[in-house]
Amino acid sequence: MSDTEPKRPSLDGFSQEDWDDVSDNPEMTDQQLAELRPASEVLPPALYRALTRRSRGPQKAPTKQLVSLRLDPDVLAHFRATGPGWQSRINAALREKMAG
Repeated sequence: MSDTEPKRPSLDGFSQEDWDDVSDNPEMTDQQLAELRPASEVLPPALYRALTRRSRGPQKAPTKQLVSLRLDPDVLAHFRATGPGWQSRINAALREKMAG
């Protein structure tokens, strides 16, 4: 970039010049792209499973039970509208009702 060219806006706090300084990776050729293999074929199985696991996994000491429960749509909408943790808030509301 020459001194006469205006600087581009910052990208995530870095200038275009910063990106140009570190972008020394050449583009992959068509041959290289054709030779790529899926991660499941090249990574050790344990690493692949760890990187692709989508759930939290089983609780070490399960304290709650998984149930299927039918709720009225407006009740469900009310709790979901309160954001993340809505299931815990349903649990708290039921616990409060049990207590009294």
